[in-house]
Amino acid sequence: MKRVLISSLFLASSAAAHAEVLAAGPDHYELKQAAVSALSPGELWDRLIHPEVWWHPDHTYSGAAEHLSLDLKAGGLWKEAWDDGSVAHGTVLTVLNGKMLRLDAPFGPLQDKGVNVVWTITLAAEGEGTRVTFNETANGTAASALDDLAPAVDYVKTEAITRLVRPD
Repeated sequence: MKRVLISSLFLASSAAAHAEVLAAGPDHYELKQAAVSALSPGELWDRLIHPEVWWHPDHTYSGAAEHLSLDLKAGGLWKEAWDDGSVAHGTVLTVLNGKMLRLDAPFGPLQDKGVNVVWTITLAAEGEGTRVTFNETANGTAASALDDLAPAVDYVKTEAITRLVRPD
């Protein structure tokens, strides 16, 4: 089992993102990222449901985050659509407005591996701001080599939570 602990300071916030690969093996991984934002829960929720605002364009197929959208209902898609193509990054499983969003989300190279990924994003008031937590569990086969992919996915999600919580 590999364990990795990463702490990084936000450039535009006084909060720190804490990220951890909780468990990883060839056929699974569990990740957790957490951060506190100065934004209120309502403000952070409004930001969360617009991935085109905070998702890094380097982690899109088109190279442009403005091509992302989220259909906020069970069965809805976190998708990317541009002139030359489209991709469903995830399917919405649960929406608890202002509190929790859960996706079946095998982003990027995980789709090629035939991996099942559940990504749960929770928001909770903390002081004057909001604590946001990403929990992600992936399951595949030993051939999926998820222990090798976990640090890269952790990096992308740590970058994502950092961009999500920072005020514009």
